[in-house]
Amino acid sequence: MTTPILLPKIGFSMNEGTLVEWLVPDGSAVSQGDPIYALESEKAVNDIEAPATGTLKIQKLAGESYEVGTVLGEIL
Repeated sequence: MTTPILLPKIGFSMNEGTLVEWLVPDGSAVSQGDPIYALESEKAVNDIEAPATGTLKIQKLAGESYEVGTVLGEIL
């Protein structure tokens, strides 16, 4: 079973955010709660945690802006 990694809505008025960097390389093992990427919103940069335990598969590039709800990757 795969778990999608979605760009979260951090603030009330947030519509998009910038994926600053992946903190874990593609194909790495992650545990639920581990920080896996940095997200820049209108006010701050936040480390976003893995929603599940498994292997990270990155689908979107760092340095780009994406809409809230965009699938950035998945955990296999």
